[in-house]
Amino acid sequence: MVFAQSFKLPARHGYAVEISPYFPSRLACATSQYYGIAGCGTLVVLEENEVGIHCLRSFDWNEGLFDVTWSENNEHVLITSSGDGSLQVWDTANPVGPLQVYKGHTQEVYSVDWSQTRGEQLVVSGSWDHTAKVWDPSVGQLVRTFQGHEGVIYSTVWSPFIPDCFASTSGDHTLRIWDMKSSGTRLVIPAHQAEILTCDWCKYDQNLLVTGAVDCFLRGWDLRNIRQPVFNIPGHTYAIRRVKFSPFHATIFASCSYDFTVRFWDFSKPESLLETVEHHTEFVYGLDLSLHIPGQSSR
Repeated sequence: MVFAQSFKLPARHGYAVEISPYFPSRLACATSQYYGIAGCGTLVVLEENEVGIHCLRSFDWNEGLFDVTWSENNEHVLITSSGDGSLQVWDTANPVGPLQVYKGHTQEVYSVDWSQTRGEQLVVSGSWDHTAKVWDPSVGQLVRTFQGHEGVIYSTVWSPFIPDCFASTSGDHTLRIWDMKSSGTRLVIPAHQAEILTCDWCKYDQNLLVTGAVDCFLRGWDLRNIRQPVFNIPGHTYAIRRVKFSPFHATIFASCSYDFTVRFWDFSKPESLLETVEHHTEFVYGLDLSLHIPGQSSR
């Protein structure tokens, strides 16, 4: 189910992990010193083989790194987001520093995601400055700024089905759906009565998302009827930091939390908890599920 080995980077704390969409044994980890409160950050690209996990590449940045996303059209390119309000474009085949730096946010950038639909190659970022921004990595320019959230944006995720559409969650207790073709928010969902730290789209239903919040609940939302959640699971004992839907099963997803655990769920079952993994001794910030191998995860 999981990467068989662990990897420790001295004086760094992991904030996000993402498995390569091209190489099943490769993953990227965005890290920070001092839990991101101060100090610098390091992007680590790891490779797993029969011996264990080793560092393939590492890139340092002068501020903490909070999220990472792989390019969807180049197996060597990644983008990170950082505490100085910028995004950094890295190339594992050219390990001399960032290829580009995108500047536009005025506070920490907590989320970055590369679009997955074939009709576009766009990157969305979410920041503590209450804005989401969409970038065109082919030219390295800002396309558009989205305003509407009344609190810190913690998560921004492109729809895997609908071009030009992404979701965001915020400290203002809302899940919002945005459309590049419209002038504002397409949907505003008061999804929790607490800060919402994460969301993800179902890979088999274009109308279904899951949210995780500081209230420790996991909730499913059908965009065709947002009056009540599809499911409402008391998922953890502390804040839920990240959720990921399975690429292989329509009703299965995973979550990680400040309670040090990773949990796997099937919301179609009366007893929805499938498994609890307790390998960590600190807050679990990052989580990803492999597109290549059913059941494999990284965190």
